[in-house]
Amino acid sequence: MNDYDLVVIGSGPGGERAALQAASFGKTVAIVERASEPGGAAVHTGTLPSKTLRETALYLSGHRKRELYGVGVNLERSATLQTLMRRKRSIAAVESKRIRAELSELNVEFVSGHGKLDGPGRVSVESDGTTRVLSTDKIVIATGSSPRRPPDVEFESPRIHDSDLVLEIDVIPASMIVLGGGVIGCEYACMFAALGVAVTLVDARMELLSFLDHEIRDRLESAMLELGVTLVRPRRWGPVRDVGGAAEVEFDDGSTMRAEQVLFAAGRVGCTSDLGLQSVGLEHCMRGCLSVDENFQTSAENIYAVGDVIG
Repeated sequence: MNDYDLVVIGSGPGGERAALQAASFGKTVAIVERASEPGGAAVHTGTLPSKTLRETALYLSGHRKRELYGVGVNLERSATLQTLMRRKRSIAAVESKRIRAELSELNVEFVSGHGKLDGPGRVSVESDGTTRVLSTDKIVIATGSSPRRPPDVEFESPRIHDSDLVLEIDVIPASMIVLGGGVIGCEYACMFAALGVAVTLVDARMELLSFLDHEIRDRLESAMLELGVTLVRPRRWGPVRDVGGAAEVEFDDGSTMRAEQVLFAAGRVGCTSDLGLQSVGLEHCMRGCLSVDENFQTSAENIYAVGDVIG
């Protein structure tokens, strides 16, 4: 007999729902999470924190229009993102508590540590120098994704950020270059512009968010221009450096552009590099993602994958 009917690796939205759904059918379930609290990027680095900042940006951008009536609201230059997002920690704590309560109510065991595949039907969990092996009938991989980090981008600089680290900026910059016109890049470009930052959004493609209907895409672009966002496209970039006092982006034609801060928001990769895929004969694609069929099953027997880790 195995320890569990199902072991889920990762407690973001996909992993949480998979664990709860299986438990609601009376299955014995464990969910493994390497972070101290459940919720994944949605709660701690991405969705919830960015929407907290979005509410502030919406408030400020809306109230600036009151200048038509002789009333204006301006953001102090000394303000910090942490000041504007002071509610983030309390909201994240409440959400983590909710997830733990739901898991506990359905008797899902929350296992803290770095979980990885250890052969068919086995998940090893490393925590504080000890290793625990969980045997299971089925496994769901829900480890999510992380920002892509090309080697020619100096992320070690305090002026150059990926989408997970950008909200840790202390003082709100006067200017920012956003590289990548996808969902994340467009969202942050709009939010920082609403906060009074001079934003330049650069994308390698001519059209932003090409999956949208053109009417919606055109309206988004006009709204971004109204906010003061400068759109540069199509333009391909190369190295991104800290040149002392500024962040510099070099383009493929040899030209450069500088700003106080740079946000690199061009793609994400699946979190599979240290997952032990080789122990069950799985491989990921060049972006670190796993392939699944219409039932979310991988090519390995009884191993499934959901969420950002499948692209």
